[in-house]
Amino acid sequence: MSSVAEQLAEVRARVAAACARASRSPESVTLLAVSKLKPAQLIREAYAAGQRDFGENYAQELRDKAAELEDLEGLRWHAIGPLQTNKVKYVARVAQAFHALDRLEVAQELSRRRQESPITCYVEVNVGAETTKSGLAPEALGPFLEAVRALPGLRVEGLMALPPPTEDEQVARAGFRTLRELARRHGLSGLSMGTTHDFELAIEEGATVVRVGTAIFGERP
Repeated sequence: MSSVAEQLAEVRARVAAACARASRSPESVTLLAVSKLKPAQLIREAYAAGQRDFGENYAQELRDKAAELEDLEGLRWHAIGPLQTNKVKYVARVAQAFHALDRLEVAQELSRRRQESPITCYVEVNVGAETTKSGLAPEALGPFLEAVRALPGLRVEGLMALPPPTEDEQVARAGFRTLRELARRHGLSGLSMGTTHDFELAIEEGATVVRVGTAIFGERP
């Protein structure tokens, strides 16, 4: 096996173990391989090892890789970074899901440009009230969801958050639990949370999508 295939197998084993600890089925968690700044060849290696869901942070990089890898049947692209309205067209054309929705003008443009089946959306919440991060304040979530749910071409699946980085397991869990409770309060089942650093904790706290890059593809340049 290639190193990507080996690392992917290890991550899958860790996902399954975390699911077992939480009395969940591994099928209840989508492993999203974050391939930003990585060459298309590594995506091909992960695809050959059975991976189908890939996440890209930058809209133009997503556009270019989707074109280069269009021969890979069943590959599913997820846009996971903040999006400017003038870049929405790239996501609308090729992505199955968008994990960082936090502005109504972006939602409106995405709705306007989406031509195929509705794009799955996760609304980003700033659970740590960090000034350096994107995302809605929890108290703004209700009105925002009401407005977005009225737009055609979008399907709001759940919430996304990147809680403040910490080595304290209980603090990390608290951030994930906050997002889980917000989703429950607003009738949403999807939770896009957890990265290479903490995806096992996120799974134990209810994550339905985990975004893992470094543990699969290695450090980024």
